Amino acid sequence: MATADDHRTYSIRHLCREFGATARALRFYEDKGLLTPARKGQTRVYDSRDRARLKLILRGRRIGFTLQEIQDMLDLYDSKDGNVHQMAVALRRHRAQIEALKQQREDLDGAIEMAEAACQAMEERLGATRPDLLPGAEEYEQILRSRLNHDEHHPFKARA
Repeated sequence: MATADDHRTYSIRHLCREFGATARALRFYEDKGLLTPARKGQTRVYDSRDRARLKLILRGRRIGFTLQEIQDMLDLYDSKDGNVHQMAVALRRHRAQIEALKQQREDLDGAIEMAEAACQAMEERLGATRPDLLPGAEEYEQILRSRLNHDEHHPFKARA
């Protein structure tokens, strides 16, 4: 049974606001065949199917799927079987993507640790030999200069 939302239409502006997407992105997804809005003259008119597909596209992009992978999963949509085939394929791909993202996170954590260790070693060596070359040394030097210049204008009073 169709609901009122099934017959609702959306403007490109409405969908952009709702999903935080740009009109350019929606037109791009249309060019790639991921969305198929109707037209009223030059105006794009999106229906509930387009809205649902956009939601899946954006979710897939955030997860890290390519547009082709998203297209492949959307093409499996078949309301006659309750979308079970689509869900089974999507489930396998999501599980694989989770593993890939976890590996990327481990790789990033390792790279950050290596970079931090390298920075610490360089800071220690520069600190011992040339502290003037350390990051922030310029700001420290400017503070010292401004204080010294200030003191030149107000020399110490001679003691009596």
